[in-house]
Amino acid sequence: MKYITKTVWVLSLVSLFTDTASEMLYPVIPIYLKSIGFTVVLIGVLEGIAEAIAGLSKGYFGKLSDVTGKRVPFVQFGYALSGISRPLMVIFINPLWVIFTRALDKFGKGIRTGARDAILSDEATPETKGKIFGFHRSMDTFGAVLGPSLALLYLYFYPENYKTLFFIAFIPGLFAVTASFFIKDNKPREIHVKTRIGLLSFLKYWKEAPSDYRKLTIGLLTFTLFNSSDVFLLLKAKESGLSDTMVIAVYIVYNLVYALFAFPLGILADKISLKKMYLFGLIIFTIVYFGMGLSHNPYIMITMFLLYGVYSAATEGVSKAWISNISEKKNTATAIGTYTAFQSVLTMIASSLAGVLWFQFGASVTFLVTGTVTLLVILYISVVVKK
Repeated sequence: MKYITKTVWVLSLVSLFTDTASEMLYPVIPIYLKSIGFTVVLIGVLEGIAEAIAGLSKGYFGKLSDVTGKRVPFVQFGYALSGISRPLMVIFINPLWVIFTRALDKFGKGIRTGARDAILSDEATPETKGKIFGFHRSMDTFGAVLGPSLALLYLYFYPENYKTLFFIAFIPGLFAVTASFFIKDNKPREIHVKTRIGLLSFLKYWKEAPSDYRKLTIGLLTFTLFNSSDVFLLLKAKESGLSDTMVIAVYIVYNLVYALFAFPLGILADKISLKKMYLFGLIIFTIVYFGMGLSHNPYIMITMFLLYGVYSAATEGVSKAWISNISEKKNTATAIGTYTAFQSVLTMIASSLAGVLWFQFGASVTFLVTGTVTLLVILYISVVVKK
């Protein structure tokens, strides 16, 4: 724990509070939107717009953070926007207003992501990146355990009282914003020559980036293109015979496993190499998707969800730590922002592809195709990516 600085602690607490607020509403938002007249198609459009905004803003503000030499203002403003967006969503029921507030939440995430991860990278050495990013992911994911648990508890006593829950979610969001003011930009950074930053200017980084960065992100993004939303895993769990309550409980347990394993696996990644840990995570992912594709047994589904938590712990923080290690320090936010921008767009496409495969060929084919592509990604990273 001696590697965990005050700044890392504060950023991790900010993420814990924010994830508690957002995950408190994760199972509720689709139900609430349907209750005010949103169709499934409109919900899909809403989430698509929100993800597109998040993707573009991650790249743009990551680049802007590097160019201006500032980190903390982007972190504070990003968390503030997300915090205020949640209660705003239920003030009016006009579809355009709901789309605006949902997009505001994702816009806040886009503003802060690159700068926040760059701060984490600055607080680590190449030998401790796994520990630092793993610890942050662990704290962040504990919020994903607390949030749904608090929502279930509240809805048990006040069923269908969704609006009040949005205002309750503002409280941990406020804690997150308050905590963010304890973060300081400790070191003056190199400020680039003033240039005009366009919305897509971060795309130029792809040409300028080290070849190792491009090789790695090609592998990561190919995987992303077939790694659809976790909603499909929840649908498969439901299809196998688990009750609604059990599906939510399994989702909470998945996040608990993720939270418990992220930090120790981050420590192990620093010892054995980030590459080996990431490949280990992809192997676990392949087992999960083949398991879900070939079985309908509810007990196997529960086991696969537990393993899925280990996969997330082994890859989420490690991938960003790996990217920050192979990019120049002055471009850390741009490197991570560019990757996460492409990741957001491809995640949308992945979920659409999974939806088409599921509709045309069924759940089993959907999971088996993803598992097969992941095996190819494992081979690519093993052979092509050297570091």
